[in-house]
Amino acid sequence: MANVSNAQQPKVQVAPAGSTVASTGQTIIENGVVAKIAGIAAREVPGVYALGGGAARAVGAIRDALNSTDLTQGISVEVGETQVAVDVTIVAEYPVSLQKVADDVRAAISVAMSEYVGKQAVEVNVTINDVHIPSDDDTTADTVATDDGTETRVL
Repeated sequence: MANVSNAQQPKVQVAPAGSTVASTGQTIIENGVVAKIAGIAAREVPGVYALGGGAARAVGAIRDALNSTDLTQGISVEVGETQVAVDVTIVAEYPVSLQKVADDVRAAISVAMSEYVGKQAVEVNVTINDVHIPSDDDTTADTVATDDGTETRVL
């Protein structure tokens, strides 16, 4: 992770050689944290436009307007002792190979679970529930108001 604030980072403390470090204890990673990591990994895959179904994306648009993005949107996880299962719902960009995007999402989430969570992703189910066509967003941007108050798409 990059040091975005350019602040001085604390130095890592290393136990002196020959000393014993307590090795007992348990690390618990909450399901929400695992879901957030999976969501971040899925969003970084080229060809993924958004995560979640229609209703979740509508709520997500409101959150985005308030600068409060939900990184777990469209992600469901089951976390075990050493393994994790992830279900992800995505909207793919057009024109991309849907199978390639799904495979890339699986790979990205599997790597993230292994590297960041320390658990094996035994199952990553990808549901593609929509395809985003860029021209859908461009139609409103192409209209231009004229002096007489009418809108035109052609200048």
